Amino acid sequence: MDRIPASVVEQLGYYVYGYVRRGSIDYVGKGVGQRALAHLARLPGRRVDLLAFGLPNEKAAFSVEAALIQALGLDHLTNKVSGQGTKREPLREALLRLGARRVRIVEPSVLIRVSQLFRPGMRQAELYEITRGVWKVGRRRNGVALAMAVHNGVIREVYRVREWYPAGTTSYRFRRQLKVPDRWEFVGSVARRAVRLRYVGKSVAYLLPQGAQNPIRYAGGA
Repeated sequence: MDRIPASVVEQLGYYVYGYVRRGSIDYVGKGVGQRALAHLARLPGRRVDLLAFGLPNEKAAFSVEAALIQALGLDHLTNKVSGQGTKREPLREALLRLGARRVRIVEPSVLIRVSQLFRPGMRQAELYEITRGVWKVGRRRNGVALAMAVHNGVIREVYRVREWYPAGTTSYRFRRQLKVPDRWEFVGSVARRAVRLRYVGKSVAYLLPQGAQNPIRYAGGA
């Protein structure tokens, strides 16, 4: 990652960030614009996590930075922290979420929020398995052509649905089978390239109201 896009810089405002090495934060800083990337060139093997952003001014950013260092200590910065209503997340993840363009769903589809099991960088086969089951869906599922894995309002992958089965009746490689009454799982395949180009990395946050408990949302006339 060389630069943060200008459109995202404006949304970030003043922020507090951490450099992460082998799962542990070994530096906390504050800044605006490209500051979070300033030292990465001479610090190989590290990623950047946002600890807080959208802060009103440099003074607020300084206060958050100082509080983190003083309260947690450099030996305890692996703890997940948040501030000003934000949560810690990898910078790449934040850039994807904030920079994703809104897309209109055309095909009959089901949006499946996989946030409980999703993690950045997970293998495609694992993402497929956490997307395909198990869900409480009614007969409307039979009119669905596509199933879309959604995390933080962004489409992460699109699958062509072949068939739905009662939960626990098809095999998994990376998770245990869950045989739950009145729940369903689908079998399918990654959608063709043209469909993926249209949807993957795009935002459907406008279809998913905050606070909604149901991880399932139909779209595109489904």
